[in-house]
Amino acid sequence: MADSVVLDPVDLHILRLLQNDARTTYRELAAEVGVAASTCLDRVTRLRRSGVILGHQLRLDPARLGRGLEALLLVQVRPHRRELIGPFVERIRGLPESRALFHLTGPDDYLVHVAVADTADLQRLVLDEFTSRREVARVETRLIFQQWECGPLLPPSPAAPGRAAVAD
Repeated sequence: MADSVVLDPVDLHILRLLQNDARTTYRELAAEVGVAASTCLDRVTRLRRSGVILGHQLRLDPARLGRGLEALLLVQVRPHRRELIGPFVERIRGLPESRALFHLTGPDDYLVHVAVADTADLQRLVLDEFTSRREVARVETRLIFQQWECGPLLPPSPAAPGRAAVAD
């Protein structure tokens, strides 16, 4: 597990602002947090180098791209052996319908978030790409009616373990 990075209130404020809009300029960011633009640049660079900031992502609307139906697939793989898992994971990650893949504990081995055109496309995906594989023992499908973004993801507050820091 990666080591935690010590963040002060200015770092937390920078992270909160960047999570809400990663395109914020250093000048705007510096003005908002109350530091010089060069200091802000140094802090963001340090946050990148330490691995706190992993990069920037472009989020797309699946519905506007013809994939308006989203689902979660609970997948059980048998036998659950390393020589089967690697190729299975790479295959699922390579599917254009796959949005996220999670390796789980419990009765299901994987949770796959997918986006498809419609129910017929979902059925095709499950039958052709999942249950047709020898190692896939079971697939359960859950449709997603609505989804909300959560966050911002900030480190726990030292005063209250398990609670997000709220320093401003």
